[in-house]
Amino acid sequence: MKLVDNPMLLRQIIMDHYQYPRNKRVCDHEACLTAHMATESCIDDIQVQAVIEDGVIKDVCFDGVACTISTASTSILTELMVNKTIAEARELLQLYYDMIDLKDVDVEPLEEAVAFINVGKQANRIKCATLGWDGLKQILDESEAEND
Repeated sequence: MKLVDNPMLLRQIIMDHYQYPRNKRVCDHEACLTAHMATESCIDDIQVQAVIEDGVIKDVCFDGVACTISTASTSILTELMVNKTIAEARELLQLYYDMIDLKDVDVEPLEEAVAFINVGKQANRIKCATLGWDGLKQILDESEAEND
C-alpha cells in the first residue's frame, strides 16, 4: 500500500508537523533571506527564511502564526529543501504545485509533502498549503536576481 492510499497516515503526518513543527525558529545567520507571507482568509502570518550559499540551500526555517495546513506544509518544506541546489528546489516546488493542481505526477520525490495530495480538492485550503512554498520561491527568485 502506497502512502498516498492511506488517508489516516497522511493525516498523522500533517498533525505531527503541526504539533511539532520542524525548523520553527528565527534564522540568526547573517546571510539569511526572508519572505513575509500572509493570507487574508486565514490566520497565516509567517516569515520564511533561507540561507543559500554557492547555489545550495543550507538552511530553511520559518516563524509566526499559521493554521494547521500552513504550519505542517511549511515544516515539511523546511526539511525537504535543505542541501538542495536551487535547481533541485525549483523542481520540487513545481512538482508540489502540480500535485496541488491535481495533475498526475510522480509524488515520490516530495516525501512527506505528499500528505497534501488532496488539498487541491479544497479550494479554500490551497493558499494555506502553498504559503511557505511560495515564500521559498520568492526567496529563490530574489536570490537569483541578486546574482544576475
